[in-house]
Amino acid sequence: MLLPPRRLTVPVDNRWGRGELSVMDFGDPKRPVDLVFLHANGFNAATYRSLLAPLSASLRILAPDLRGHGQTRLPTAVDTRRGWSDHRDDLLTLLDSLDGPPVVLSGHSMGATTALLAAAERSQRVARLVLFDPVIFSRPMSFALRLPLLRRMASRIPLVANALKRRDRFDSREQALAAYRGRGAFKGWPDMMLADYVSDGFAQSGEGVILTCRPEWEASNYAAQGHDPWKALRRVGRPVQILRGQHGSTCSLTTGFGEVSVRTVDGANHFFPMLMPEVARDALFDAAV
Repeated sequence: MLLPPRRLTVPVDNRWGRGELSVMDFGDPKRPVDLVFLHANGFNAATYRSLLAPLSASLRILAPDLRGHGQTRLPTAVDTRRGWSDHRDDLLTLLDSLDGPPVVLSGHSMGATTALLAAAERSQRVARLVLFDPVIFSRPMSFALRLPLLRRMASRIPLVANALKRRDRFDSREQALAAYRGRGAFKGWPDMMLADYVSDGFAQSGEGVILTCRPEWEASNYAAQGHDPWKALRRVGRPVQILRGQHGSTCSLTTGFGEVSVRTVDGANHFFPMLMPEVARDALFDAAV
């Protein structure tokens, strides 16, 4: 019998500010944590409920809302950001709070890269990584994005500009659901997964609802590329399995090296965890059992 996911909060107090990380807890709370899963930019842990819940019959899974997303309440200082070290450090707090053996660390897109960055700092807390279309640009591009000149040009990046223009208010969640269905990044999503995203993607505000991941924070995540995933790959010292989309992937790796394996999912795009959940679920189950 599958238990409904619970909510727990983890206090966070690091150089990026103080607050609480909200975490969805799937599976038997009496067993150690097997898997920690992190969502993509602009989404939230609840978005992946239908992906993760079937695994909770045999695994315990934690899925946090990253800083600036969902029900997490932590400062979001946009002006001084240079990379995803804030997300990494919040995840380190969560990992340090866990008892039990090392966990499988996984995520999608920004969440996958955050998992990699954290694993490089706490390899003793991580058994292996399963990364779904992580944001890992080519080495030259990754280096260039860390240069001050390109940081100042971030507003010209289409993803940044589009995030800043995103509609942030609706009269109701039902109206937001109707506006998103079948459009843009949500094209082809199952209604259940879209409804799960909207459930924590919006909060009540006055007579309507407002995005919990503010457009300026979503844009900041696209623009702030000062972290170094290539350095993390060299340092992590654990098996890393990367699954990337065949089309529109954010992962430049096409072949593996050392303990890093790469699989291109036929016919898939960046959102294959939503569109092909069985592929992602099988990879998670195989890694965690």
